[in-house]
Amino acid sequence: MTIEKGVPWGKPGALPADGAIVRSDAEIRSIVQRCRRDNLRLPSIGLLGGDLCRTLGGTGDEDRLRSHAAMRFAVDIGMALVDGRIHWFVAHLIARRSWWRGRTLAVMNAQWLGHWDLGPRAHPGDGLLDITDADLDLGDRLKARRRLPTGTHLPHPAITTRRVSAWHTDFEPSLDVWLDGTKIGRGRTLAIRVEPSALTVVI
Repeated sequence: MTIEKGVPWGKPGALPADGAIVRSDAEIRSIVQRCRRDNLRLPSIGLLGGDLCRTLGGTGDEDRLRSHAAMRFAVDIGMALVDGRIHWFVAHLIARRSWWRGRTLAVMNAQWLGHWDLGPRAHPGDGLLDITDADLDLGDRLKARRRLPTGTHLPHPAITTRRVSAWHTDFEPSLDVWLDGTKIGRGRTLAIRVEPSALTVVI
């Protein structure tokens, strides 16, 4: 169930014995990719690091995961169709040639990309993906970059934002695509959709 305004999100609950423990978004993505490919049930996942963990307020304390202090959350995952090939991601999708020139697209399920508050409105349990789409000149790019750690790069007249459950776009020229910090190659067409509350994580 996706979050509703005014309703507490998450509930107490320790990581089960068969749960997986990960330290990065890339590790979560690897588990999701394998389970989706092989039509397996997604396990509960304990988070010790990564941008999704930070978004949820995780402490990186492994002992906490199996204690009475642990909290469980049902989070969304993203599906990306890149040039006809299906991939999944849990924190973010980035498409770009360079941070310094050309179009840059960020699809955020988590709020953070490293030290950057790239998705200040993103929530991993709201059934939506937050998109920031920009092609700025160098001066505006430098200004936006300085504001990224605090999420104050938005709003900006040259940056398009939207919150969607599904969306598609084309890249001309093709862009490098990164999922949860891992480069998967270059793509020209992209379609995304969200899978609401598809994964249980524990912090």
